Amino acid sequence: MQVKTTKLPNVESCFKQLIASPSISALEPELDMSNQGVIALLNDWFGDLGFRCSIEQVQDSRGKHNFVATIGQGTGGLLLAGHTDTVPFDEQGWVQDPFQLTEKDNLWYGLGTCDMKGFFALVLAAVRELPLNDIKHPLYILASADEETTMNGAKAFAEQKSIAPDYAIIGEPTSLKPVYMHKGHLTQGIRIIGRSGHSSDPAKGLNAIEVMHQVITELMRLKQDLAANYREDAFTVPYPTMNFGHVHGGDAANRICGCCDLHLDIRPLPGLPLVDLEMMVSNYLEPIATQYPGCIQISQLYPGSEAFADSTDNPWTQLVSELSGHQAEVVNYATEAPYIKKLGCQTLVLGPGSIEQAHQPNEYLDTKFIQPTVTLLKQLIHHACFK
Repeated sequence: MQVKTTKLPNVESCFKQLIASPSISALEPELDMSNQGVIALLNDWFGDLGFRCSIEQVQDSRGKHNFVATIGQGTGGLLLAGHTDTVPFDEQGWVQDPFQLTEKDNLWYGLGTCDMKGFFALVLAAVRELPLNDIKHPLYILASADEETTMNGAKAFAEQKSIAPDYAIIGEPTSLKPVYMHKGHLTQGIRIIGRSGHSSDPAKGLNAIEVMHQVITELMRLKQDLAANYREDAFTVPYPTMNFGHVHGGDAANRICGCCDLHLDIRPLPGLPLVDLEMMVSNYLEPIATQYPGCIQISQLYPGSEAFADSTDNPWTQLVSELSGHQAEVVNYATEAPYIKKLGCQTLVLGPGSIEQAHQPNEYLDTKFIQPTVTLLKQLIHHACFK
């Protein structure tokens, strides 16, 4: 295998080019962007290093793609995974151009520096320093589409089961602390369709706010039951949470409310699949739905994400903890980890930068993470792919 390195840019140049290639994911079509530019850069760079590269379109993604680079033969090995997309940005909140890498006080500003296009630049920096001709087990790089919205990229890749690595690292910003477990996320919209009318004769209408009061009462019972029956003490909030984030109904004090909406957020623990949680909501509201046929509509506000759990006892977690100098921990935000784990690999979330910078105006990566990340990645690749 002949490795070509003449074309490869340095770390800062990789960051600059990745940040300069907008790849926003949004549910709103007018904000949503292609990830083609990022994919093209990764395809060129990893191809120049001798990786076998493939690009596949992701269904239900407005024409976006996953990118996979592979080097080495045989079984097992390591998957380094990340997403190509960023969240939208508030132009008024940014001091710098979000699509131009700006350095100030040892901080690299730009949309995606931390969350998380910059991770790929550091992976590239790590692998270019390794003797890739001597690799014994495959090294895979996955750059997925639409993590910030549907996670359809990771879901599609997991369903294909085209690779079977022993280990996986997902490079989300964790301050280089390994994460072995996180909660999931489900958001539902509940709409009550009543019958409007004049408030002077309530019997001629059906007040959607009053029905919603019954719905919330039942959901409060579910909230209490979830807290009583599901527990994981590793989390600071050790039970599934439920939040009533939005409620709106009616248009005038003298008019019977004909429609009322509630937006619901539930964060399940590992071991509580989203499909089971959705069924629980439906079952708790079934008596009200029977009393008022056709009155209750339950919808998904946007695609949910499953909870994730690996183990602190497996060899991979122990090795990564030792090399990183941090014990594995849990977090409350969601990642692609539950889908990557479906490949059958021991899976951890670990990457440079702080989650406090994710989804924030003037996002930055502290440059103090750059060399430690490259060093740690080289160590992990050595253990998984060269031994």
